[in-house]
Amino acid sequence: MPPKPTVLAFDTSAAHCAAALLCGDDILASRHEEMGRGQAERLMPLLEEVLAEAGKTWADLDKIGVGIGPGNFTGIRISVSTARGLALGLKIPAVGISLFETTRNLSNWAQTAVPAPRDQAYFLDPDKMLGPVLCDAGSLTAVALSTDHTPEAHVQMIARLAADAPADAPRPAPLYVRPADAKPPSDPPPVILS
Repeated sequence: MPPKPTVLAFDTSAAHCAAALLCGDDILASRHEEMGRGQAERLMPLLEEVLAEAGKTWADLDKIGVGIGPGNFTGIRISVSTARGLALGLKIPAVGISLFETTRNLSNWAQTAVPAPRDQAYFLDPDKMLGPVLCDAGSLTAVALSTDHTPEAHVQMIARLAADAPADAPRPAPLYVRPADAKPPSDPPPVILS
C-alpha cells in the first residue's frame, strides 16, 4: 500500500479562512480565522503560515484539498481558483470536497444541511437521492448541521477526504445550489475586431 499523501486543505466558503496540513494520518498544523471579507488577501499568507508551522514547503505537498461549498459565492470562487492554480503550478492533483461530505463524515449521519440566507438551508439526503435542495430551515429535523462543527474541524476533514480520493478525481468545481443574486449587465458585449 502506498504511503498516505501530504495534503494541504483550505476553505473560504463562509465567513472564515481555514487551512490544515495533513501528513499521513496526522494533522501537522491547522488554523482558522473568522472574517466577513478579505479572504482573497488572507488565504495565501495563511497557507504559508500553516506550511511554516509544520516545517514543510510547497514542494512537500502531494495533493490539495479544497472546500467547494455550498456557501458564499465569492468565497467559493476564491478557494476553488486558488486550488486549481496551485495544483497546476505544483503539478499535483486538487480535490474538491463539499460541506455536505465533511458534515456527513464528522457526524456519521447521511442527511445533512448547511445554513442558507433568509432562514433557509441547503439539504441533502443521499439515501433518497434528494438534494441538494433549498428549503425552510425550520422544517428540518433529525439532520446533521454543518454548524455543529467548527471551520477547523471541517478543513481537517477536507484534508482527510482529499487524501483518500483517487488521483484522477475531477478538478474542483464550485457547488452552487442556487443561482447568483447578481444580474448580468444589460449592455451588449463589446465587438472584438480581428
